[in-house]
Amino acid sequence: MADMANNSNKQTYYLNGLTCANCAGKIEDELKKDEKLRSVSFSFATKKLVFYSDFLEGDVKSHIQKKVDNIEDGIIVSKSDNPSISLNEDSCALIEQVAEPSRNKTTTNVLSFMNKYMKEMIGAVVLFVLIFSGDTSSLAIGAYIIAYILIGGDIATRAIKNLLKGHLFDENFLMTLATVGAFALGEYTEAVAVMLFYKVGEGFQNYAVDNSRRNIKALLDIKAEYANRIVGATSDRVDPSVLEVNDYILIKAGEKVPVDCTVTEGTSNVNTSALTGESMPRNVKVNMSLLSGSINIDASIKAKVVSTFENSTVAKILDMVENATGKKAKTEQFITKFAKIYTPIVVASATTLAFVPPLLGFGGFREWISRALIFLVISCPCALVLSVPLGFFGGLGAASRKGILVKGGNYLEALNDIDTYVFDKTGTLTKGKFAVQSFTNDETLRLASYLEIHSTHPIAKSILEYNRTEVSIDTAKEVREIPGEGLVGMYDGKALYVGNHRLMERYHIEMEATGFVGSVVYVAYHNQYIGNIEISDEIKESSYELVKKLKEVGAKSIIMLTGDQKEIADYVANKLGIDTVYSELLPQDKLAHVEALINNNQKVLFVGDGINDAPVLARANIGVAMGGVGSDAAIEAADIILMTDEPDKLIEANKIAKGTRKIVLQNIVFALGVKLFFLTLGAFGIATMYEAIFADVGVAVIAVINSMRTMRI
Repeated sequence: MADMANNSNKQTYYLNGLTCANCAGKIEDELKKDEKLRSVSFSFATKKLVFYSDFLEGDVKSHIQKKVDNIEDGIIVSKSDNPSISLNEDSCALIEQVAEPSRNKTTTNVLSFMNKYMKEMIGAVVLFVLIFSGDTSSLAIGAYIIAYILIGGDIATRAIKNLLKGHLFDENFLMTLATVGAFALGEYTEAVAVMLFYKVGEGFQNYAVDNSRRNIKALLDIKAEYANRIVGATSDRVDPSVLEVNDYILIKAGEKVPVDCTVTEGTSNVNTSALTGESMPRNVKVNMSLLSGSINIDASIKAKVVSTFENSTVAKILDMVENATGKKAKTEQFITKFAKIYTPIVVASATTLAFVPPLLGFGGFREWISRALIFLVISCPCALVLSVPLGFFGGLGAASRKGILVKGGNYLEALNDIDTYVFDKTGTLTKGKFAVQSFTNDETLRLASYLEIHSTHPIAKSILEYNRTEVSIDTAKEVREIPGEGLVGMYDGKALYVGNHRLMERYHIEMEATGFVGSVVYVAYHNQYIGNIEISDEIKESSYELVKKLKEVGAKSIIMLTGDQKEIADYVANKLGIDTVYSELLPQDKLAHVEALINNNQKVLFVGDGINDAPVLARANIGVAMGGVGSDAAIEAADIILMTDEPDKLIEANKIAKGTRKIVLQNIVFALGVKLFFLTLGAFGIATMYEAIFADVGVAVIAVINSMRTMRI
């Protein structure tokens, strides 16, 4: 590797053809030791390898390929994600010649299956003929050898290659040793039948893993394959990655929105469920924003591109979810460490089982070596190293589908241990948008609008949005703002005052006191008090049941931290039933409160949306940001992002976290329980090689299928 890139850069590759989870762990460990690579993470679920390197891509690729080949043959390091079970070019050509244009997908799949497993099927036929014929002649023995080579020749070949690389006691070596041993003992039928049984189980296991990967990929299939870029009076179909800011695109009915954009022409309904988990379509019209990954439902619309594909919502979501596997849950880390300790222990146990009993006079070597081989086949930890990562990745995918982006399996698992929930107020529990709650009369609202149209203050905007009467900017004259008090102007030749109580006091206007908790705008005209408008930040509808539901899922303490006035903070807290509230806080005060909770051994989840919440989000055990209105700094610092800005999504996140942990624990208990049972039977000579294979590949298939239930939580 001679050439270096100017800067360290992130690189992504796929290990196509990798179906062995144990090998995946060995490959990841080997690459993490490589000084040329940094921050290496590999996801067995997506076959995706991510790392940082100072070296050019071509050099790195060949370097990684050599490392991979030294551990497992048949794996292709590629920049693209190809199916792990693929046909070579000759096979595809053969199928195309055989299959007629009208042939359906099922027929093609059958032909593909037959082409892939033709040798094994021929070997199985030969075996069944020999079994039913009962022939034991030399010719029959030759036929058994041919059947064995057809069925398990690739297993034996891999075993020899791995043996030469120093990889002892993998499944290939154990199966080859066990079946060749059976041949040497004259058990021809059992030797070939066991290899056939193993290959069938291995096929089911590979199918289950590939099907799981396809389901996960489909779950995250929110990227548009193309975009219709408008050029003059026509549109060209292009890859979304070539679109630039200020380009114009056409989005037809049924198409995905390729990049974040703003509608410039047309009206339609869009399905945002892939982003937010909300099934209700959203109506869009001119000047409204569209997020990439949404699906246009009704009619064609034109839009202006506001971000490139790599900076768009859909790209960020895919990157977050796919890279989340780099942050492994404690259970995943435990299983990885367990497998490293467990494997040497069972190998040592099998060696002891093979030689100690016969040396002590408890039978012959043949019997105990056979038991030891069965013991080793049973002991393979594939069921655990396959199912646990797939379970967590399925949980991450399920959360993503419901508009909850979890940045790692560690955070999904940690949700189960949270006992203290801490919330910011504005934009989190409330809408972060002022709204008119009540007003004295229509005249009060109308007169206030004449001056507020000259202001950009959020309170002014809320009054104008609520007022149903059309207002002209020229209605009031000589309008001026008095900072911290309000507006003064002339309407129909008379003075008009709109502002807070200090403005009324300035002009000696008597007003009616109000006990409203929030902002009160007073209106006076020609030195006479007209009325008031009560305005407040609305509480989100989903916030009302939040506290009750959090208590149901195990929350011991619910706290609100806000920089708002004490009266307003207390009002919101009382409305929602929050246990404790701290108001009039600066950002550093919020951080101090969260640190105090953590130092008190509480597991803290903090939910916020503003840029001033970023330090607290980063410090909490789990930081949750609002993805819709949340600032970029908050989203970057957070561990979980709620795309709909609705805090009750935390309940859904808790449900997914608990469901994922339950399924993962089921797999661990099931796999270890079955293996322990059959290991005991094998040690006492009760279990045969058939049971051993079930305890290996059979358990792995069941565990993988069970893991996929996490996608439907």
